This record gives sequence, C-alpha cells and structure tokens, in this order.
Amino acid sequence: MPQLVAHDMTQHIARINYMVPVIFGFGTRALLTHELAAVNALNPFIVSDRGVVGAGLLEKITPYLPKRFDVFLDTELNPTEAAACRGALAYRDGRHDCILGLGGGAAMDLAKAIAILVHNPAPLWHYSNRYSSPKPYHDIPPLWLLPTTAGTGSEVGRSAVIVFDNGIKAGIRCPDITKAAICDPDLSLSLPPRMTAATGLDAISHAIETFCSPTINPPADAIAADALQRLLTYLPIAVADGSDRVARWHCLMGSMQAALAFQKGLGAVHAMAHSLGALGFHHGSLNAILLPHVLRMNESSLGCKWGALSALCAGDDTAYGLDIIDNRSASDEHVGLPDPADRVEALNEQLGLPRRLSELGVDYKDLESISNASVQDQANRSNPKTMSALDYLKILKQAY
Repeated sequence: MPQLVAHDMTQHIARINYMVPVIFGFGTRALLTHELAAVNALNPFIVSDRGVVGAGLLEKITPYLPKRFDVFLDTELNPTEAAACRGALAYRDGRHDCILGLGGGAAMDLAKAIAILVHNPAPLWHYSNRYSSPKPYHDIPPLWLLPTTAGTGSEVGRSAVIVFDNGIKAGIRCPDITKAAICDPDLSLSLPPRMTAATGLDAISHAIETFCSPTINPPADAIAADALQRLLTYLPIAVADGSDRVARWHCLMGSMQAALAFQKGLGAVHAMAHSLGALGFHHGSLNAILLPHVLRMNESSLGCKWGALSALCAGDDTAYGLDIIDNRSASDEHVGLPDPADRVEALNEQLGLPRRLSELGVDYKDLESISNASVQDQANRSNPKTMSALDYLKILKQAY
C-alpha cells in the first residue's frame, strides 16, 4: 500500500458533523409515543403523500399518535416551494405543535421546508444554498422523519431539496432541524419492486458519488463503502422479494449510511438529476441512468479510487484505505475486478430499470439547457473532474 507523505497529512479535513439522532430497527415507530410526549406534542402535522396513505403506512403509525392530528398530502414527485408555503399555512391554521415527515425523500424534504416556513418568512428561496446570501432560520417546530423507502436518506441528509418558484431545484442547508430519524424497516415492506429498485439506485448513487468526491473525509469514505456493499448485496433480494425482512433492513441501513456521507458532497450525477428533476422526472430513475456515464467520465480523475471502487463492486471491503487519499494512479493489482460503470449498468438491467433518458420522456431539445443548469448546481462543485457545460451535454446525449 502506498505510504502517505507529510503533505497529504496536512490537507484540510472536511468537517465531520452528523447531527441527526437515528432510531433504527423493526418496530421503532412505536417510540413515536415517547418522542412526542417528551416535548408535550399533542397535535402533530403529518406530511406525506397519497401513495403512502394508500399503502396503509399511515395506519401503521396512528396507534402511536395523539388522537388529534392532521395529514398534509400535497407532496409532488419533486416537492415544491408552493407546496411548502401551503403546508406552513395549514400548520399555523391548525395550531399544530410538531411535524412528522412520513414517506420517501419528497415527503421528508417537504416536511423540512414546511418546518422552516412555519415561523420564518417566505420566500423559501432566501434560505437556499443557491441564494446569494442564505438567510438564517429560527424557531423550528419539533420535527421527526420516518422513511418509507430506502433511497434518498433525507431523514439524515443535511439539506431539503426543493423545486423553487424560479424553477431551480436546489437544497436548503438544514442539518440541525430534525429531532430524530425513526427508521423502521417495517414501513418499507410494501414498497413495489420498481420503486424499490429506483430508490435503491438512488442510494447507490449517493454511496458512489460521495466515495468518489475529492473532499477528504475518511470516516465518510468508510461509511459510503459499507453502504455500497450492503446495497449491492441486498437490493436485488429486496426487489425480488419485498417481504424479505433481512434485505429490507440492510437496504434501509445502506440508504441511511450513504446519506451520512453527504458531508463530502455529491457530483455530476446529482448536478444533472437536480436540473432534470426540476422538470418533474423521478430522481432515483435519473440517477440510475446517469451514473454509469458519469463514472466513465470521471475515471481518469479518480486515481486509486477507481481501483478501490472496483474492489468494492467485487465485494472486497479490504482493498481501499489510506492509499486512496493521495490520489495516485490506479495500480495493476485491481486488474480483473469489475468495471464500476459496467457493474451499475448490469444492475440496472437486472432490476428492470430504464437505461435511457428518452424512456422517461425527457425532450432532446432540453438537453442543452440542462447541461448549462448542471454547471451551476451545488453538486457540480464536488465532482472529481472539473465539468464544463459541454461535458454535461456529452453525457446527456450519451444517456439519451
């Protein structure tokens, strides 16, 4: 293994800051009773969507709630600033005293945005990380997040990702507003195979992009690596048999772990997926399509991390370590291991996910504007390779 030199040891280390308490395990939703009672919350405002309610998941948590609560179901595929404003108004009108986000990433991100707007003035854009000088927020109502998918990891993510009224999809940095993430794999058992696959590839894209980010954060690298192996092993099992409790446990754990690694930043996959998501396309499906193309574009900028990623795709968790920090060229010892891009493409095919943006209904004439928007996205800053609008356009055409 190559040795670190003094210069490597003195590089700036990314802040390690995991702020959301996590309550993880089957049946943990029952702890809602204690969590709410601890802050004397008697009138919860539940942010969810019609699919979650239709699947009977609201009924799984109601035994642990006070008798009085309201449910807000205006969650779109990509949550919007307008919906957040409506939710904050409904919260105030109902004199609620806490918020529960129940669902996938859209519902949880919307719950965060509503929590910010309850006692802070609109527009929501003024709190975005894309605003010229993001405003501080204050007086956030108690907020708990309960994921029903193993994908976005929004329950522990440091941001709320929203489509703002100006058409930009971006994040609001809010790592400290969630009292606890209650991760109960029981709530994911009824997720259909196609959505299990698409959200699972979202989590895999998080693990890979954070692992590949040039930001130095060894704890996050280790967490992302573990998440990737966990997801590669158990996602196909969960798609084939959604009732497999072991697979669901590991997928939810992998999703949560991958989101913990967001501290390192993401990359070009998310820069494009955010820009396309503003047009209404499903985030996980976009990531699944774009990830192999981005991996190939980034390969020459990854150094030893390409070999380490190959080893992880082969199930070898001992083949990465200190050598990945000095970013030397990939060594010959990884020859014969899976190509990470090919591995992701094969997994997409195995799980029956779309392989082309055209299959989702993306309009070819929008590709140029998407490439320009991708350069401006926050995730572009932490991509291993410096990307131009032409680079993004090349990938988008390849993926189309």
